[in-house]
Amino acid sequence: MAGRLTRVPGVVAVALGGSRARGAGRPDSDWDLGVYYRGAVDVAALAELATEVAGAPVAVAAPGEWGPWVDGGAWLPVGGVAVDWILRDLDRVERVWEDCRAGRYEVGIQAGHPLGFWSPAYAGEVALCRVLSDPSGALTALRDAAREYPQALRASLVAASWEAEFAVGNAVKSAGAGDTLHVALCLGRAFGVLTQSLHAHHRVWCVNEKGALAGAAALPDTPAGFAERVRRALTGLDREAVDLADGVVREVRTALGAA
Repeated sequence: MAGRLTRVPGVVAVALGGSRARGAGRPDSDWDLGVYYRGAVDVAALAELATEVAGAPVAVAAPGEWGPWVDGGAWLPVGGVAVDWILRDLDRVERVWEDCRAGRYEVGIQAGHPLGFWSPAYAGEVALCRVLSDPSGALTALRDAAREYPQALRASLVAASWEAEFAVGNAVKSAGAGDTLHVALCLGRAFGVLTQSLHAHHRVWCVNEKGALAGAAALPDTPAGFAERVRRALTGLDREAVDLADGVVREVRTALGAA
């Protein structure tokens, strides 16, 4: 499938991503294929190929149809197996990588990413992928470079942990007023930022909110009981939960050397 995808006009490389690329997949895990393109990609040709391999009509979302960061792609049922094609603009991924090397990143609104899409995920996906087809060698070269986590990005994301403290502070009055939605959003944001900072501190790529809490909890220097305390705070959503979150944030920032 990867070989045939790279023969579609515009497609330059295909990689296996997600949990299966990292060796952490379950029997029911999807097969995520990153379909890297440059310029315009022939969506009609992609749809024709998708329909052929799936044995039934498949809709392929063109770049931009799924949002500004998750370009587009398709969900294919292939012989009872779920296969996802995820389009990625390789020119943009390379620009994001250069930003990462300089310690710059963006957080954009994106459906399916409740904490926002953190741009370093592009580089992390490449660093953690298994290249399946790459005739030009461009994706392989980028993967090899991205396996070394940039120190400048590490410093920026560790410094970003200040927002977690700010978010918890915003939740204090809302907790007293019983504004559960605002408290939930503030605490969710605070803990999401902390997971990014903790991963960066150890130069570990964080590519998605899914599994980020467990991943951060397993890292060295993460305060004891981190994941359980986060769960308790997000379950309570009252003043006691906010106080608990405040303590977690302060401990993590101290461990990061950012307090």
